[in-house]
Amino acid sequence: MKRRIFFKNTLKGMMGASIVPLFGSTSAEEKNDSKLLKNDSKKNFLPKDQWNKMGTGKQPRPDRKKTLEYDVVVIGGGAAGMCAAVSAGRNGAKVALVQDRPVLGGNSSSEIRVHLNGVNHLKNGKPERETGIIEEMLLHNRFNNPQDSYPVWDHILYDFITKEKNIDLYLNTSCLRAIMKGDEIDAAYCWQLTTETEFTFKAKQFIDCSGDGLLGATAGAFYRTGREASSEFNEKFAPKEADGWQMGSTILLGSKDMGKPMPFEAPHFTKKYDAEGAHKGRNLKPFELGFWWVELGSDDDIIGEFEDNKHALMGYAYGVWDYLKNSGKFPETENYALDWVSSLPGKRESRRFIGDHILSEPDLLNNVDFKDAVAYGGWSLDEHNPGGMLNLKEPPSYFHDDFEEVYQIPYRSLYSINVPNLSFAGRNISQTHIALSSSRIMATCALEGQAVGTAAALCVKKKVNPRKLGEKFNNELQEQLLRDDVFIPNRPAKDAQDLVQKASKIIASSTTSGNPQLLNDGWSRDYKEIEHHWQSDTLPAQIQLEWSEKVDLSKIEIKCDTNVKKNIMLRRDSLEDKIYTTQIPPELMKALDVEVRVKGKWQKVGTISNNKTRLIQFDFTSVETTAVRIQLHETYGAKNAKLFEVRAYS
Repeated sequence: MKRRIFFKNTLKGMMGASIVPLFGSTSAEEKNDSKLLKNDSKKNFLPKDQWNKMGTGKQPRPDRKKTLEYDVVVIGGGAAGMCAAVSAGRNGAKVALVQDRPVLGGNSSSEIRVHLNGVNHLKNGKPERETGIIEEMLLHNRFNNPQDSYPVWDHILYDFITKEKNIDLYLNTSCLRAIMKGDEIDAAYCWQLTTETEFTFKAKQFIDCSGDGLLGATAGAFYRTGREASSEFNEKFAPKEADGWQMGSTILLGSKDMGKPMPFEAPHFTKKYDAEGAHKGRNLKPFELGFWWVELGSDDDIIGEFEDNKHALMGYAYGVWDYLKNSGKFPETENYALDWVSSLPGKRESRRFIGDHILSEPDLLNNVDFKDAVAYGGWSLDEHNPGGMLNLKEPPSYFHDDFEEVYQIPYRSLYSINVPNLSFAGRNISQTHIALSSSRIMATCALEGQAVGTAAALCVKKKVNPRKLGEKFNNELQEQLLRDDVFIPNRPAKDAQDLVQKASKIIASSTTSGNPQLLNDGWSRDYKEIEHHWQSDTLPAQIQLEWSEKVDLSKIEIKCDTNVKKNIMLRRDSLEDKIYTTQIPPELMKALDVEVRVKGKWQKVGTISNNKTRLIQFDFTSVETTAVRIQLHETYGAKNAKLFEVRAYS
């Protein structure tokens, strides 16, 4: 049978979704095709055979459609989306996590390989590393990916997400539009490429962590793109006049020493690199990991131009490599060959949604203290040259300012001003272009994700939308985040349900620094040079909590030390220095027990011999007691145990 006839028949009647063109035959065409089929002496096919499933004789149609209901739908599987999904799920919501790529991780995935930066360093040179869910992921990687493999990192994240019982993960699934019911989102209409399936995900709350924000945009959520005028928010680093420039996307590459001369012939799409006309800040050494500044921005539609920009970026990336290999100025590249080149540029900026508060440069530089703070940042104001490779004479980035201390991010910047059940986290939050130059960093986005995921679960429980949650239940949201090991600057925990707050005394077997009484002061890290910990002077060691009256206990929660002054993220260079490490934090507690005193006798209610998280939780059958004893046996290398917080709940 001729291919023309085959396609006419097989495509007839395909799904009527807006994402694919409709193919169909007129009645005359059908008759003509049937006649041709009957006259085909070699193939005795009938028209109905176009749908025939030979194994069963059934005739399924290819218009696969599913409508599914959840409490929370999260669009985007980068750092922000993963943390949003996990936090919502752990707080009781049934969650769909929808990711348009075959892997999780966003810009940190093996497809792009950007370092998962956060508050890596302040002006004092020290990090103020993020804890909570993003730290759990990084620790999971340290335990299971010591070889620092990016393809393995993809599967570390897959393992981390799929073990959460309240999350259904949909990979290779693009969100195409919002389906509205009044001014709220009723469902997200999605297409899964690999299964040719249309998904309609209905939910009470939606979180757009996709970066570009198509769900929010098609819902009619207000947003802006480009750079604000300096006068609008009193931003000294903004341009005098507003314009459309957005920071660009980057293609990264990697090379490998092959131990012998490796000639390089540039492909036809290569764009010659003008090294003589380039700013001195465009360093060509070290060259092994490529260059973050091979990027292209836009002063118009950066999303619509993405494929054109990608093609151009491929040329620019190969042009830089061609210059290194063939200009004769870098003989050290003789034995090097390209080992990996990204085919998916990493994005920095496009839509920024508008919330009840627009985070701006003065908020960051003045360290504004927000009553509804739920996250923090501290990467420098790092505004990349908007022209990118089209503006080589300018520096690749304008590092406007560094921070003395971390700044707060308010909840009011994480939900839509006009779509009541829409939240967002990541680079698309409610902020100015200049604020984005700092807060776009992935670990900061992850903290925003945990905040909105927790908030979405509370919204479902309270039967309210984000704005009302922030107005009426702000304290409950912050307390839950703090309990889940999120650090909020200037905001100590004050959980009235924590029974340790009612303990008559806390005593330790030994102390080398800090004080055991600090374990219930509300702070989960040392902050601003003030101690908020207790540290033993040897191991084993123990902490004992006493109550003057009996209490019912069923849960003990402990926050131990992972040295937040050192970064544990995956890096392509496996850097080991004063700030970065590839090792499991030696300070992390490995083995410990919990005992309760009942009628004068100690009973063990929990034991962990291979702990892998900073937040350690013991759940046990409710018991009436007057004392708890925590036996600390072993760390991953430190000679002393250090704890920051102990909580107890009935």
